[in-house]
Amino acid sequence: MSHPPVRQWNKDRIEIGILGLGVVGSGTVALLERNKAEIERKVGLPLHIKRIAVRDLHKPRAVTVNPALLTTDPSDILDDPDIDIVCELIGGVEPARTFVLRALQSGKQVVTANKEMIAKEGHELMEEAAKRWLDFQFEGSVAGGIPIIQPMKNALAGNQIQEVMGIINGTTNYILTKMTREHADFGEALKEAQAHGYAEADPTSDIEGYDAQYKIAILASIAFTSRVHVSDVAVEGITKIAKPDIEYADELGYVIKLLGVAKRVGADRMQVRVHPTLLPKSHPLAATNDVYNAVLVKGDSVGDVMFYGRGAGSGPTGSAVVGDILDVCRNLRFGSTGRVACTCFESKAMQPIEEVETRHYIRMVVKDQPKVLAAISTVFGDYHINIEAMIQKATSGAQTDIIWLMHETPGKSIADALKVIAKLPVVLEVSNWLRVEE
Repeated sequence: MSHPPVRQWNKDRIEIGILGLGVVGSGTVALLERNKAEIERKVGLPLHIKRIAVRDLHKPRAVTVNPALLTTDPSDILDDPDIDIVCELIGGVEPARTFVLRALQSGKQVVTANKEMIAKEGHELMEEAAKRWLDFQFEGSVAGGIPIIQPMKNALAGNQIQEVMGIINGTTNYILTKMTREHADFGEALKEAQAHGYAEADPTSDIEGYDAQYKIAILASIAFTSRVHVSDVAVEGITKIAKPDIEYADELGYVIKLLGVAKRVGADRMQVRVHPTLLPKSHPLAATNDVYNAVLVKGDSVGDVMFYGRGAGSGPTGSAVVGDILDVCRNLRFGSTGRVACTCFESKAMQPIEEVETRHYIRMVVKDQPKVLAAISTVFGDYHINIEAMIQKATSGAQTDIIWLMHETPGKSIADALKVIAKLPVVLEVSNWLRVEE
């Protein structure tokens, strides 16, 4: 790559254009206005919001802005030569990707909080920014107000990151917390999350794990300096978690959380996955409840570092966006944009989820009669699965629940064994199968 062009800053202020004035956009504008004097002292120049693109000029908004700033035409921002920084806060892949690409091709710095776009199209956009020595910042795309991307790119950059594990979706964490604390079933907890505004009317992206899938793909790409194709990230949501699972996990000394997990596997492979997981109550992430997020990063030198805070919402995500804006402003002033380009210079292979070895939790309903345990244990033995613990719970005169904890075993061995076990005459149902992390 050639040396960056020398840029002499000769303007008396920095002009900002914002695409979108929804939840995140409103939080960003409110923070920029509320702390205007302090922010400008930190930057060393005045910041001015020149234009805000919205879909509907007359829609009620959570923040008061001068109507003259609003436009329904994104070109008023993308094609304005005076605008230095474009903040893309509309979400989704398109038209966001097209807008960001246009902004970069026009020589503008870009700040975004768009996790789906970054996870699916980020590599192309980062390469475009690097080619033009432009900043492309996306701290707000993962874990709301928690600083995690900048620390991994900068403060922890000297480490070889071994593992990233986190609770990175507030909606599912709220639901599982309510199920744990109040013994609510999944449907009740989801309705309350929607009533409080923590879940969308269509909660699919959250409860099926896709939101967390985008986020862990982004974090893994930074951690392992490798491009991560989001479609290769194994994902499983929380819809099959039932009250008995919560109760049995508690009895065994665990809590259930939806985790994003990324681990380095040898020198040239990685595993990246999202699924509900049993965590020991002593685990640092186990006490992260309600809508809070937490990310645990393990480096070869620093050891374990945990980041904790509010993972979504207008204020927290707006805080992350404004932090990126300040960083870009400082780089503009001193002609140092494009300092930290895309670090995805490797092509590590993804370890298939079937090969991933973890401990396992299995719940099944069986007939309450002799030799049931022997029949099931024999199948586990046939697939070289070591049993760590077993609990039998009577549910009625004719049937009983059995809960198994297994030692570390590849997922494929468990899946194959359960297919055989489900066909045994003594087994009424294999109710659930969850991974266990330590």
